[in-house]
Amino acid sequence: MTILTEGDLRIDFADAVSARKLDDENHGLSHCMKSVDFVVELPDRYLFVEVKDPQNPNSPAENRRRFIEDFLRGAFDEDLKYKYRDSFLYEWAMGRADKPIHYLALIAHDGLQIAHLARRQEELKRILPIAGPGSQDWRRPFVSGVGVFNLSSWNRRYPLRPVARVRLGGLFYCAQHLAKPLQISLGGHVHAVVEQRSREVRGDGKALG
Repeated sequence: MTILTEGDLRIDFADAVSARKLDDENHGLSHCMKSVDFVVELPDRYLFVEVKDPQNPNSPAENRRRFIEDFLRGAFDEDLKYKYRDSFLYEWAMGRADKPIHYLALIAHDGLQIAHLARRQEELKRILPIAGPGSQDWRRPFVSGVGVFNLSSWNRRYPLRPVARVRLGGLFYCAQHLAKPLQISLGGHVHAVVEQRSREVRGDGKALG
C-alpha cells in the first residue's frame, strides 16, 4: 500500500510500483522549476498528479469562492501547464521519464460540475499541448493523457486509487448537495456551482458515485 498526503487529502495508490512526492525539499530546483505534487509509477505508465484543495477545512469561505471564480475563468490553466512541463523536464533529465505519462489534476471541490471540469481539461490538452503541429501526433509524445477531476469523479474513475479526507479519519465519502447553489457571474454569464457537504461512507472506494 502506498499512501500520499497533500494537506487534508490522502490518496491510496494501492496498485503503484512506487509513488513519491515531487515538490518537497528533495526537489532541489524549486527556485527555478515548478513541480506537480506526486509522481506515481504504474507497470505501464507514470501518473503526474497535481492537487488543489479549495475545500480544505482551514480554508475561509471567501477563499473558496474566489478559487472557484478563478478556476472557472481559467486562471489556473497556465500554472497547471508549467507544473507539468517543468516536472516532465525534471524527470526526463533525471532519466526517469521512460514510460508514457498521464497528467491528472485533482481539484477538491465537489461543487464543480462535470462540464466545468471538462472545459478546463480540454483547454489543458490544448496548451500543454497534447498534440503536435497541425493536431498531428508527436513523434515523441511527452504527455499521453490529461484528466481534470473533483473528489467524486476521481473516486468513480479510480476506485483502486481512492482519495479521502484526513480529517474524516481516512473514510471515503460521496458528496451531498446543499440546498442552495453558489451563483458566480463570469463574463455576463451566471454559473451555478453547488456547495456540497460530505457524507462519510466506509469502504474501499468501489461503492462511491
